[in-house]
Amino acid sequence: MTLVDYPGQVACILFSGGCNFRCPYCHNGELVLRPDDFPLIAEEDIFSFLKKRVGVLDGVVVSGGEPTLEKDLPDFLRKIKDLGFLVKLDTNGSNPEMLKAVVSSHLVDYVAMDIKNSFDRYGHTIGIPSFDTFRVEESADYLLSGVVEYEFRTTVTREDHDEKSFEQLASRLAGCRNYYLQNFMANENTIKKINSPCTHEQLQSYMEILSKTINNVQIRNE
Repeated sequence: MTLVDYPGQVACILFSGGCNFRCPYCHNGELVLRPDDFPLIAEEDIFSFLKKRVGVLDGVVVSGGEPTLEKDLPDFLRKIKDLGFLVKLDTNGSNPEMLKAVVSSHLVDYVAMDIKNSFDRYGHTIGIPSFDTFRVEESADYLLSGVVEYEFRTTVTREDHDEKSFEQLASRLAGCRNYYLQNFMANENTIKKINSPCTHEQLQSYMEILSKTINNVQIRNE
């Protein structure tokens, strides 16, 4: 159960294994790099769990890893919606086709999309130097069009981000409804031990820059 992953809702969270990014600061490193090390939870067990919590939970968060890599995601979300739950999808935005499919089919009520950095620094930040951001930008523009409730969020590290990063994002994502800055926090599953958190003053500076073009900018887990 989670009280923080779905804003304003009491929810549970489901994690899919595997991801197409290799962000060095990812705190779900084992789930990303070695998903087969984790036991699979049978679908019938998931829905048995959810049926017992109808009227208790408001929603279900589907996270990862990267859940939009799962081809059966629409069918899975439809079964959750059929139980009457709200659905929040966490995504890195790299699969705009799947994102559009589940949103346009009304299978998702809220989307949280990670914005890793300004787009000229994306490849380095996600551990794929040659990465082309066009698909991520397509997803961002789709959400900016207002088709579903959403938030953008950036995990901020001292090594990867600076004021220029957020000046570029403030320009590129102007008009975004909700933007959250999340200070990096290492744990035993962090993919690489090369990052460190920002100071309070740095986070405040980045928030002020984004707030020039975005109405609701907040800091999480400072």
